[in-house]
Amino acid sequence: MPLVHIELIEGRSQDQLKTLVKDVTDAIVKDTGAPAEHVHVILNEMKKDRYAVGGVLKSDE
Repeated sequence: MPLVHIELIEGRSQDQLKTLVKDVTDAIVKDTGAPAEHVHVILNEMKKDRYAVGGVLKSDE
């Protein structure tokens, strides 16, 4: 059972997330031979004020 965990900063549309999940699932199926129904994708969306790069919160950019 392939398990893919993706961390994202919030702000993408539902359609973008659906496409991402489908594309990732298709790649796993193609590259591993695992059936699509066994591929699990977990999306964690972080608020911009909970993620920082170089000491600067994304919400402050």
